[in-house]
Amino acid sequence: QVQLVESGGGLVQPGGSLRLSCTVSGLSSDDYAIGWFRQAPGKEREGVSCGSMLDGSTSYTDSVKGRATVSRDIAKNTMYLQMNDLKPEDTAVYYCALIAQNYGLGYVCRSLNGVLSWGKGTLVTVSS
Repeated sequence: QVQLVESGGGLVQPGGSLRLSCTVSGLSSDDYAIGWFRQAPGKEREGVSCGSMLDGSTSYTDSVKGRATVSRDIAKNTMYLQMNDLKPEDTAVYYCALIAQNYGLGYVCRSLNGVLSWGKGTLVTVSS
């Protein structure tokens, strides 16, 4: 059974940076994709970025474009989300998810269609 565990959330000041980690277990292959999503209080869950563990291709939504970078460590089955220049509106629970690859990374990131399994989330609070 696939499991996804997020870590790295916490309190950060506006303008600061944070790196979130998503460690995956229960998969027998490196051919999978991970999506990062977030849900702010009172708002719907939205996509942040999606990436392929196998080839490193990525897609970003407009919510964080230019301020986020996805990277991966195949040996550790871990995908990272580096976020810079954080703003109070970035405050949210950040989730990683195993996503279907046949729809395209960008489509899954924007629509949330094709999410196969969710992690439990990690809280990011941007505040002074």
